[in-house]
Amino acid sequence: MDINFNKNEDHNKLQLSELRNRFAKVKLGGGKGRIEKHHAKGKLTARERIAYLLDDDDQSIEIGGFAGEGMYEEHGGCPSAGVVVKIGHVHGRQCIVVANDATVKAGAWFPITGKKNLRAQELAIENRLPIIYLVDSAGVYLPMQDEIFPDKEHFGRIFRNNAIMSSSGITQIAAVMGSCVAGGAYLPIMSDEALIVDKTGSIFLAGGYLVKAAIGESIDNETLGGATTHCEISGVTDYKAKDDKAALDTIKGLISKIGDAESAGYNRVQAKAPKENPEDIFGILPRSRSDQYDMLEIIKRLVDDSDFEQYKEGYGKTLLTGYARIDGWAVGIVANQRKVVKSGKGEMQFGGVIYSDSADKATRFIANCNQKKIPLVFLQDVTGFMVGSKSEHGGIIKDGAKMVNAVSNSVVPKFTVVVGNSYGAGNYAMCGKAYDPRLIVAWPSAELAVMSGNSAAKVLLQIEKAALEKKGETFDAKKEKDLFDTIKARYDQQISPYYAAARLWTDAIIDPLATRKWISAGIEAADHAPITKPFNLGVLQV
Repeated sequence: MDINFNKNEDHNKLQLSELRNRFAKVKLGGGKGRIEKHHAKGKLTARERIAYLLDDDDQSIEIGGFAGEGMYEEHGGCPSAGVVVKIGHVHGRQCIVVANDATVKAGAWFPITGKKNLRAQELAIENRLPIIYLVDSAGVYLPMQDEIFPDKEHFGRIFRNNAIMSSSGITQIAAVMGSCVAGGAYLPIMSDEALIVDKTGSIFLAGGYLVKAAIGESIDNETLGGATTHCEISGVTDYKAKDDKAALDTIKGLISKIGDAESAGYNRVQAKAPKENPEDIFGILPRSRSDQYDMLEIIKRLVDDSDFEQYKEGYGKTLLTGYARIDGWAVGIVANQRKVVKSGKGEMQFGGVIYSDSADKATRFIANCNQKKIPLVFLQDVTGFMVGSKSEHGGIIKDGAKMVNAVSNSVVPKFTVVVGNSYGAGNYAMCGKAYDPRLIVAWPSAELAVMSGNSAAKVLLQIEKAALEKKGETFDAKKEKDLFDTIKARYDQQISPYYAAARLWTDAIIDPLATRKWISAGIEAADHAPITKPFNLGVLQV
């Protein structure tokens, strides 16, 4: 191995170590003290509940683990958005599990909590997966109610989705394992079946204190809305469980009896491990996001048997397109080539840039995958579309629009992995979050922004410098450098994969070696939802 490979490997493995350390902290939720108090009540934590419910928690994938990180610090923070969401198997059936983390503000809903819950429901709807709610929440976080209660994509949308899923035949099961108050009380009751844990679970529109204030009635919460009340008097819930594990066992039994799901018919054969060593990814991927490397070598370490059949290999070389298998599933891959290449006309083309010929190639390839019902995988390391008079005169906007059109109208499931850069319109063309990938994940090396930190800092420096000079301030080289460094540090924080994951612009930051697992789980989920409409590009300027 050369020295550069070793330096890359050290850098990327340090980033992976940081990922693991940060996630270990996130998994503590509200902290060890609150976990101990939770246990003292005879309750399992959200993560313990999910681990007990799933056949093999290690084989599950977690959605939005970093949601909320670094946000709401003035309110004490909201680790993992106060809710844990995983896709895994219950009694052999792939399901989505949503569990409130009552160690975080008693499971109260922050704005990002609502967004994460809606993402979980979106995944259930898109993939027609059963969804299980493990409810333990104090309801809307009142100091921020204006950002979670009234708008279209806020708290109320959850119940609308409950109704939509029910009418679509998507199984929903809810277990009330703690508080379930106010508007939140509708979620379990709008599910197909509802369980409640005796003595710890409670459901009511208004608790004892509010009832006393509103109508003068004195009543304790257990009598008002405990398990006995709702299972024997109101009939609101369907099953009473003696403790958390009994409730989870009941859910396992219910899931085991669901009829077989339909299949979309995506092609799968016996999986094969890559021939090339996946660990090499850490040495191939450069330390600097501006350095060149061969994306083909990354692909060989992600796909079965390292077998990648390229489509139009000699044309549009700044995008790699071709067929492969991941964990046995047939996939079509669209990936940014990050090394300098020669076009068919003998011109040099920059790696990571989308040119007219590569956009044209990708459009045709995406259409082919839709024609043949092959899921698409996008590997992003893109700086954007080529600019300049030659590109503009050659119709780069038109060719880019065709590619965006194909991505937008694709009916096969799409999966996006942000390997490195994800800048500007390149993010859109390579199936960014706005283009409905079934899953979108980032490696620790990812950067998501309108442009790179250096480029943005230079632009912002000029703007800020001009504003300060208007006020009569003068600049020497040191002052200008200090201002540039300040601006770049601020911008670099925003292009971090953790900033994106905190806001659910991506579903997760993952170990590159877990990429195959995520894609495979995603296609397995998508295979539950047969394609119901034809692929149609609509009107295109050719």
